Amino acid sequence: EVQQLNQQLEEKNGEIQQMINQPPYEKEREILRLQKSLAEREKAQATSEVLCRSLTDETHQLQRKLASTAEMCQHLAKCLEEKQRREKGNSDDQIPIERSNQLLDNETSLQALICKLQDENRMLKQKVAHV
Repeated sequence: EVQQLNQQLEEKNGEIQQMINQPPYEKEREILRLQKSLAEREKAQATSEVLCRSLTDETHQLQRKLASTAEMCQHLAKCLEEKQRREKGNSDDQIPIERSNQLLDNETSLQALICKLQDENRMLKQKVAHV
């Protein structure tokens, strides 16, 4: 292992000697190339950070929307149960078909919205993981 490290050290020393022996314009060209490469990497990293921050913010926003939608669904479900209990108490009175259909449509649309938000949240998490 020590021999391998010594060999690597010798190789690095050889590279340094080559750089020292290069004409000044070659050194400048290499320095400029390295600076350009560094600038490109820094720019890519900054872009990546901004995108990641944006995706994180969007994920949090969608999670809040999902939570509020789920809360609304629970509230509507409780209201529906209460109404059905009250309506059953008055066995002669039945829920009008239109109102029942409207409540089912609302519940269905809320379920569809929840599914959509969950899919969108999953996709954003995948994007964040990818970034």
